[in-house]
Amino acid sequence: MTQAIRSNRTINAKTIKTTAMHVAVIAVMATAVVGCNRGIKPVVNDPVKLVQIAQPISVLQPVFSTDVGSKKASSKDPLDLQVGYANSQIVTASRGGDLIGFDNAGQRVWSVNVGDQITGGVALDALSQTAIVSTRGGQVMAFDSATGAKRWQTQLSGSVLTPALISNNRVVLSANDGFLHGLSLQNGQSVWQFATQVPAISVRGSAAPTLLDAKTALLATADGRLHAVTIDNGLPQWSRRVGVGAGSSEVERMSDVDGMPIVDKNQLFAISYSGQLLGIDLASRQVLFVNELASLKSLAVNNQQVIATSLDGKVVAYNRSNGEVLWESEELAYRHLTNPVMIGNYIAVGDFDGVVHLFDPASGKIVSRVQTKGALSSLQVQGSRLLTQSTSGQVAIWQLGR
Repeated sequence: MTQAIRSNRTINAKTIKTTAMHVAVIAVMATAVVGCNRGIKPVVNDPVKLVQIAQPISVLQPVFSTDVGSKKASSKDPLDLQVGYANSQIVTASRGGDLIGFDNAGQRVWSVNVGDQITGGVALDALSQTAIVSTRGGQVMAFDSATGAKRWQTQLSGSVLTPALISNNRVVLSANDGFLHGLSLQNGQSVWQFATQVPAISVRGSAAPTLLDAKTALLATADGRLHAVTIDNGLPQWSRRVGVGAGSSEVERMSDVDGMPIVDKNQLFAISYSGQLLGIDLASRQVLFVNELASLKSLAVNNQQVIATSLDGKVVAYNRSNGEVLWESEELAYRHLTNPVMIGNYIAVGDFDGVVHLFDPASGKIVSRVQTKGALSSLQVQGSRLLTQSTSGQVAIWQLGR
């Protein structure tokens, strides 16, 4: 294992410029737009330079890192590969098609090349010891996570850009052609398909499927909607609009929900590119609040708060019951922020420089930092561990300090 991680130091931001359009700003890594966008003149903003933390505290300790490489990566197609982590197994995927399994000591156990660029994954199911990835050509592949042996592969009509949801003997995926798929976990055969509307122009990306409850999957789509479907047979339960675009052009009317919705304590939270943050009480089906904030990233929740990162780099904490703004930070403005996550009692947010910032949820102040190599587009949490994979292929895992 390498230890290419440094923590709690003064980290100077690189001087780069951010391409932005619509609402206020949108980072290049999150805005490959599908469709024609000629004639759009972007607004340009410089990222805020980081200020040294006065009295930093130690929150995260590095436990594992490896470089899977960035072969075939492109800044014009900002895909978001994630680390498969379950039952002490680690499975990583590279853009170039390499899939690598590690044991709980961080030692490489197996390695295969899938023969195509990997665009979605890794989803890792501990019970069946199955790792699922998707490729640019629309293939979905299943591997034994302990040995790397291929179990099956299935051709879809479109490519998948996010990890699958594995539940109830199904592999649930959201493809970029608007189709939602339910495959058999055993053999990859198609069990059901669900078609959604595909707008003429949308952001390059999609939200990963998640669980609404034990029998229902929740999927967000490029037309600004949430769809609840049964996991076993794909029967629609309900559909609700989150994103509502406004403007004279199709670009201005984009309403993608690319951040995975959050379901917690019988409450549902979702956010759209067009600027709607929605909270719903699932028991009564009543809307708790609707706030104005634009994002392509998933939200985070704790007992009192809903936390969001906006297109222009704000970190905002809301009261999860009524949507009241509790605090707002612009210390990371225009730094191409990741989704926020809760790790222990802290809020973690990553940026384009590979820096992970730890916020105190009560005050909204940054209290600690760690850093990896390359730009970060998403963060993951498994138990007391924070997982990252940068666009340059650096995989890093940190352990929450005791």
